[in-house]
Amino acid sequence: MQGTKMRVSTKGQVTIPLHLRKKIGIFPGCEVEFGEAKGQLYIRKVKGTSRGKDLVQRMTGKGTVKMTTGEILALTRGED
Repeated sequence: MQGTKMRVSTKGQVTIPLHLRKKIGIFPGCEVEFGEAKGQLYIRKVKGTSRGKDLVQRMTGKGTVKMTTGEILALTRGED
């Protein structure tokens, strides 16, 4: 297997190349899992984590405006 070479920092950190993060769907806040098998190190995205779900979870209950869904939709559509 041939891939992108990265240097490990003194803290044991590496940067996952952008093209691989995009391909696998790894975004800030995603959980990843490290493992080892037959002398090979691997990393994989933990199933069930996604940027959208994380964002919704963090934003739930943060709104302070008392509007109905219909009122919000009318406002975003420019309706009077």
